[in-house]
Amino acid sequence: MAEHWQAGGFGLYVHWPFCQAKCPYCDFNSHVAAQIDQSRWFSCYLSEIKRYSSEVPGRTLTSIYFGGGTPSLMAPETVAAILEAIRAEWPVANDLEVTLEANPTSVEAGRFRGFRDAGVNRVSMGLQALNDADLRLLGRLHSAAEGRAAFDIARSVFPRVSFDLIYARQHQTLAHWRSELTEALALAADHLSLYQLTIEPGTAFGDRHARGRLPGLVDDDTGAEMYDLTQEMCEAAGLPAYEVSNHAGDMAQSRHNLVYWRGGDYVGIGPGAHGRLTLQGLRRATETELSPAGWLRAVETRGSGETLREVISPEAQAEEYAMMSLRLSEGLDRARYRAIRGRDFDPDLLGRLDSLGMISVTLDRITATLQGRRILNTVLAELLVD
Repeated sequence: MAEHWQAGGFGLYVHWPFCQAKCPYCDFNSHVAAQIDQSRWFSCYLSEIKRYSSEVPGRTLTSIYFGGGTPSLMAPETVAAILEAIRAEWPVANDLEVTLEANPTSVEAGRFRGFRDAGVNRVSMGLQALNDADLRLLGRLHSAAEGRAAFDIARSVFPRVSFDLIYARQHQTLAHWRSELTEALALAADHLSLYQLTIEPGTAFGDRHARGRLPGLVDDDTGAEMYDLTQEMCEAAGLPAYEVSNHAGDMAQSRHNLVYWRGGDYVGIGPGAHGRLTLQGLRRATETELSPAGWLRAVETRGSGETLREVISPEAQAEEYAMMSLRLSEGLDRARYRAIRGRDFDPDLLGRLDSLGMISVTLDRITATLQGRRILNTVLAELLVD
């Protein structure tokens, strides 16, 4: 019988933890370093690739994702060597998607051609805003003009290019966001990731907000209006939301992210990388050492960068599947949920949420409506009451 992860596929995530500067809103595991020994990093990545391939040999990889940090700061030769090592250890799908995250400040035409020649066929660019004033507020190092130029370079080199924008920024109005999103859609990307600014504890923005030094934040009602406008404009432009914050044209969805949201298995390599692996019929969560230096030492001395590996119970696995799948427009497969959990949702609860317009229920699937996606955490809290 097919294991549950196979419905989502098998991917590999490589975390490159270095950036040129730490953005004040970012709570990712990213660091600034004056010098980086790329050969040492490659040796440790290679060691981890071999360790994981010995555990799950023969699986066909559908996606590889270089995330960060800023992976476009990696030498193209390092990326090429990593991809060569991966291909030597696992079979790969004929339409393998290899994504690399890039910031405009690290974009050069020659460097991008090097990544393309290495095997990268999709780039995700962190533009974040299309005007200089907001880029400065967000702590970005590039200008709006540099961002557009970098995007043009990427489009000329790679078959698929996506970019990110943050909205509900300081002092932003609905009219400002409408104008910016109009420009973004005119750039003709086939995939947009559009995130509402959130103030995370432990970030520079979080500290400023706690001290009352982050003025002009958008209120909840305006944020909801911006979300609705985003759905409306992207749908009209042929880039409907296939996930709460991600919009794509036909067949242009991020395959790697779909592995996560559909509950597939994925290997996480690098400092702070998480993974999900099904071994001997049991699904396991993996975590790695957060510190770049600590991760290198762990791999070199212990032969593993992992700090955690634990079996996920069927109840927790079903909850995770629901939380991820309901972010998607395609929703949750009820038969798969029952197979994982051992039972279905409470029919009275489904009926109530359906009547409130939060979810749509059929015999086969449950999907969150537009209204439900606005308050998805609240809907999930209701739905996952044991």
